[in-house]
Amino acid sequence: MKRVLNWTAAILIFIMLPVSCRAAEALVPVGRIIGLQLKSDAVTVAAFDDVLGREAKDAGLRIGDQILAVNNCPIREAEDVAEALEGKSTAVVTVRRGGRQTTLKIPLQTTADGQRLGVYLRQGIGGIGTVTWYDPETGSFGALGHGVNDSSGTLLRMNGGSAYDAFVESVKKGKAGAPGQLRGCADSPQACGELLWNTPQGVFGKTGQGWEGDAVPVAEFDEVTVGPATIRATVQMGEPQDYSVEISKIYARDRSDGRNFLLRVTDPRLLEATGGIVQGMSGSPILQDGKLVGAVTHVLVNDPTTGYGIFIENMLEAAG
Repeated sequence: MKRVLNWTAAILIFIMLPVSCRAAEALVPVGRIIGLQLKSDAVTVAAFDDVLGREAKDAGLRIGDQILAVNNCPIREAEDVAEALEGKSTAVVTVRRGGRQTTLKIPLQTTADGQRLGVYLRQGIGGIGTVTWYDPETGSFGALGHGVNDSSGTLLRMNGGSAYDAFVESVKKGKAGAPGQLRGCADSPQACGELLWNTPQGVFGKTGQGWEGDAVPVAEFDEVTVGPATIRATVQMGEPQDYSVEISKIYARDRSDGRNFLLRVTDPRLLEATGGIVQGMSGSPILQDGKLVGAVTHVLVNDPTTGYGIFIENMLEAAG
């Protein structure tokens, strides 16, 4: 069965050895979408069961709450919750919400499978994004151009994850006030890469499979100029395509929010297909004068033809 991955996050730190790629002078600009599954230590409330979840909701539990303990038992895995409920009629649940801890007393629901809170739990985040670059010499790759945040809006403390080959299933076109979105579907349940590092400048990992393409030189900060450029993106079935854009403004190189330069889509084909930049395109490589200069990161909500890019040098520095 194919796995459908939806991601409505804006366009998605644990201690581990960084990916070794900073010394690369040439990289393959990929532009393919992938499915991303990031694991986390945090167990959070994802949704309420329509029938069994009323008591938990009335008791004050909220979607996005991180469950820290149940009946004085620490919660490290989603499975820990079911164990802590065994033989109980009420659950004393400690949650973290907005940086504060709260304790709630919740009546349990008795089912054929045991005692239940009536909520669906999540441990990690899944969605789609675009691969920016791949280094054939090391197997390293980078994607997204920005970090993946948890439900509280802070950078997800990832403790591993997987990447999956994927294809575009459908496109919701962007319009003023309503960002568009790519809907993707994984090609295979077998991972094509391992995710190692979630940073504000992108998600990085290793792959034994890799992606085909010719490597191009990596541009330095001062080589990026105002003027014509292209983005390589996958917005429909088939191979990635190059689309024309215009870099209209360049900001400070040390700007850490993934907004190093402003770009505008000028290609009629992309405007027709998506309305401009849409969620899921983050990470699409940006090329100028034959060099890899950066990646698409954000779209302007009120103008989907315009968005931001991050310098490729900033991505590579974050990757190690």
